[in-house]
Amino acid sequence: MVVGRRAFTLVELLVVIAIIGVLVGLLLPAVQGAREAARRMSCQNNLKQLGLCLHNFESARKKLPPQGDYQTNGTAVYWSAQTRLLPYAESSTVHQLIDYTKPIAQQPQVARIRIPFLICPSEINDKERPDGPTFVHYPLNYAINVGEWLIMQPPQGKGTGVFLVNQEMKLAGITDGTSNTLGMSEVKAFTPYLRDGGNPASDTPVPVRPEDVAGFGGEFKADSGHTEWVDARSHQTGFTTTFPPNQRVPYLHNGIPYDIDFNSMREGRSATVPTYAVVTSRSYHVGGVNSLLMDGSVRFVSQGISPGAWKALGTRSGGEVVQEDW
Repeated sequence: MVVGRRAFTLVELLVVIAIIGVLVGLLLPAVQGAREAARRMSCQNNLKQLGLCLHNFESARKKLPPQGDYQTNGTAVYWSAQTRLLPYAESSTVHQLIDYTKPIAQQPQVARIRIPFLICPSEINDKERPDGPTFVHYPLNYAINVGEWLIMQPPQGKGTGVFLVNQEMKLAGITDGTSNTLGMSEVKAFTPYLRDGGNPASDTPVPVRPEDVAGFGGEFKADSGHTEWVDARSHQTGFTTTFPPNQRVPYLHNGIPYDIDFNSMREGRSATVPTYAVVTSRSYHVGGVNSLLMDGSVRFVSQGISPGAWKALGTRSGGEVVQEDW
């Protein structure tokens, strides 16, 4: 006698599908967490590479690169510290394309190049930014520490950070110690910002509340901050320690809320007007940002760090002692 095989019933099939769905639901967060952990580690490796570049640059030149070298006449944009590091990152081919005596606007073939070690794997806007009908820029995610608030009093940089306009810092100038001073930190590409408002007035105190920044005014740019890896200005390749990592700085434009940066007067645009900036370190990593210290080490800094501790890490010679676990 032939015994027929018993098939699955519809109920049994639905139960199996439901079980598989539950297992996938349980597994997916773990997979996503593992992927983010891998991206965060890759991000840290990028910063470690940049740290080596900085120290090799300093070893060869006995000083660090400037934030930028400007003619303060409003006619030229000059090259970022990140471009100066290219020969020390096995990117000499790109570096040889740059003529530092000419402005970026005359060298479109450089501005559009994607530099892999300047892009965080978690960045969601890893793409070109058109600037006019023919010019194209490429963003970055690793910015230099340009200070807390006052960045430039023409013709010289006045920042409390490590990288100064029209000046090249020596490691000896970092009297707080290289292990207690930020060199670079993460930023998000395509950040909205205000610029060239002519405010605040000289000697305006450092903003304490993020919501106060919008009151300084200026021209609003919805999506072009940190999109030009070649441009030395603070809202493109720098960050400030005005507020801790991932702090939202609110701004409402045409009824739409934005999280902004601020540059009172773009460096090099005026021979007399100072530059104040609020350029917050931000990332897509949960809970904080990866940051490079000037001793070459990389730390994940919690967004819960106190404002005082973050500012202390940002100064090169403030004499502060960072006592909290950050």
